[in-house]
Amino acid sequence: QVQLVESGGGLVQPGGSLRLSCATSGGTFSSYNMGWFRQALGKEREFVATISRSGGSTHYANSVKGRFTISRDNAKNTVALQMNSLKPEDTAEYYCAAGPTPAGYVASQYTYWGQGTQVTVSS
Repeated sequence: QVQLVESGGGLVQPGGSLRLSCATSGGTFSSYNMGWFRQALGKEREFVATISRSGGSTHYANSVKGRFTISRDNAKNTVALQMNSLKPEDTAEYYCAAGPTPAGYVASQYTYWGQGTQVTVSS
Protein backbone atom coordinates (compact mmCIF):
# COMPACT_ATOMS: atom_id res chain seq x y z
CA GLN A 1 0.00 0.00 0.00
CA VAL A 2 1.06 3.55 -0.70
CA GLN A 3 0.64 6.24 1.92
CA LEU A 4 1.25 9.95 1.52
CA VAL A 5 1.51 12.46 4.37
CA GLU A 6 1.70 16.20 3.79
CA SER A 7 3.29 18.65 6.18
CA GLY A 8 4.50 22.23 6.30
CA GLY A 9 1.25 24.11 6.07
CA GLY A 10 0.39 27.03 8.29
CA LEU A 11 -0.44 30.70 8.48
CA VAL A 12 1.66 33.12 6.47
CA GLN A 13 1.35 36.79 5.51
CA PRO A 14 0.87 37.84 1.89
CA GLY A 15 4.20 37.89 0.13
CA GLY A 16 5.60 35.24 2.43
CA SER A 17 6.80 31.73 1.71
CA LEU A 18 6.05 28.20 2.80
CA ARG A 19 7.55 24.86 1.86
CA LEU A 20 5.22 21.89 1.82
CA SER A 21 6.54 18.37 2.01
CA CYS A 22 4.95 15.04 1.17
CA ALA A 23 6.44 11.92 2.72
CA THR A 24 5.57 8.62 1.10
CA SER A 25 5.79 4.99 2.14
CA GLY A 26 4.97 1.72 0.44
CA GLY A 27 5.13 1.08 -3.26
CA THR A 28 7.98 2.28 -5.40
CA PHE A 29 8.14 6.04 -5.15
CA SER A 30 10.22 6.55 -8.27
CA SER A 31 7.58 4.79 -10.37
CA TYR A 32 4.96 7.47 -9.65
CA ASN A 33 4.30 10.80 -11.19
CA MET A 34 3.55 13.20 -8.35
CA GLY A 35 1.22 16.13 -8.14
CA TRP A 36 -0.01 18.85 -5.85
CA PHE A 37 -3.63 19.97 -5.79
CA ARG A 38 -5.47 22.45 -3.62
CA GLN A 39 -9.04 23.01 -2.58
CA ALA A 40 -10.37 26.20 -1.06
CA LEU A 41 -13.54 26.21 1.02
CA GLY A 42 -16.58 25.98 -1.21
CA LYS A 43 -14.53 25.50 -4.36
CA GLU A 44 -13.46 22.61 -6.58
CA ARG A 45 -10.14 20.88 -6.15
CA GLU A 46 -7.70 22.39 -8.61
CA PHE A 47 -4.38 21.40 -10.11
CA VAL A 48 -1.28 23.15 -8.80
CA ALA A 49 1.81 21.33 -10.07
CA THR A 50 3.11 17.97 -11.21
CA ILE A 51 6.51 16.36 -11.59
CA SER A 52 7.61 13.34 -13.59
CA ARG A 53 9.07 10.13 -12.20
CA SER A 54 12.65 11.25 -12.64
CA GLY A 55 11.95 14.85 -11.77
CA GLY A 56 12.97 15.96 -15.23
CA SER A 57 9.64 17.47 -16.23
CA THR A 58 7.43 19.83 -14.28
CA HIS A 59 4.15 21.56 -15.06
CA TYR A 60 2.30 24.29 -13.20
CA ALA A 61 -1.08 25.90 -13.11
CA ASN A 62 -0.99 29.37 -14.59
CA SER A 63 -2.07 30.81 -11.26
CA VAL A 64 1.12 29.66 -9.53
CA LYS A 65 3.62 29.67 -12.38
CA GLY A 66 6.71 31.64 -11.45
CA ARG A 67 5.88 31.54 -7.74
CA PHE A 68 5.74 27.84 -6.87
CA THR A 69 8.32 25.13 -7.49
CA ILE A 70 7.72 21.40 -7.27
CA SER A 71 10.60 19.04 -6.64
CA ARG A 72 11.20 15.46 -5.60
CA ASP A 73 13.90 13.47 -3.89
CA ASN A 74 13.61 9.85 -4.93
CA ALA A 75 16.29 8.83 -2.44
CA LYS A 76 14.14 10.14 0.40
CA ASN A 77 10.78 9.27 -1.16
CA THR A 78 9.55 12.83 -0.80
CA VAL A 79 8.06 15.54 -2.95
CA ALA A 80 8.03 19.21 -2.03
CA LEU A 81 6.25 22.37 -3.06
CA GLN A 82 8.11 25.61 -2.48
CA MET A 83 5.58 28.43 -2.36
CA ASN A 84 6.84 32.00 -2.70
CA SER A 85 5.11 35.36 -3.03
CA LEU A 86 2.00 33.91 -1.48
CA LYS A 87 -1.33 35.59 -2.06
CA PRO A 88 -4.60 35.38 -0.11
CA GLU A 89 -6.10 33.46 -3.02
CA ASP A 90 -3.56 30.70 -2.38
CA THR A 91 -5.40 29.88 0.84
CA ALA A 92 -6.55 26.27 0.57
CA GLU A 93 -6.06 22.73 1.72
CA TYR A 94 -3.11 21.35 -0.23
CA TYR A 95 -2.97 17.70 -1.23
CA CYS A 96 -0.15 15.52 -2.45
CA ALA A 97 -1.02 12.84 -5.00
CA ALA A 98 0.69 9.94 -6.78
CA GLY A 99 -0.29 8.21 -9.99
CA PRO A 100 0.72 6.56 -13.25
CA THR A 101 -0.09 9.41 -15.62
CA PRO A 102 2.66 11.79 -16.67
CA ALA A 103 1.74 15.47 -16.67
CA GLY A 104 -1.56 14.73 -14.98
CA TYR A 105 -3.63 17.88 -14.63
CA VAL A 106 -6.83 16.46 -13.16
CA ALA A 107 -7.45 14.67 -9.89
CA SER A 108 -8.86 11.56 -11.56
CA GLN A 109 -5.46 10.81 -13.06
CA TYR A 110 -3.98 10.14 -9.61
CA THR A 111 -4.37 6.98 -7.59
CA TYR A 112 -3.11 7.84 -4.11
CA TRP A 113 -3.75 10.92 -2.01
CA GLY A 114 -2.51 12.40 1.21
CA GLN A 115 -4.71 13.79 3.96
CA GLY A 116 -3.99 17.42 3.12
CA THR A 117 -2.31 20.31 4.89
CA GLN A 118 -3.88 23.72 5.39
CA VAL A 119 -2.25 26.84 3.99
CA THR A 120 -3.70 30.18 5.05
CA VAL A 121 -2.41 33.42 3.59
CA SER A 122 -3.73 36.37 5.53
CA SER A 123 -2.62 39.69 6.96
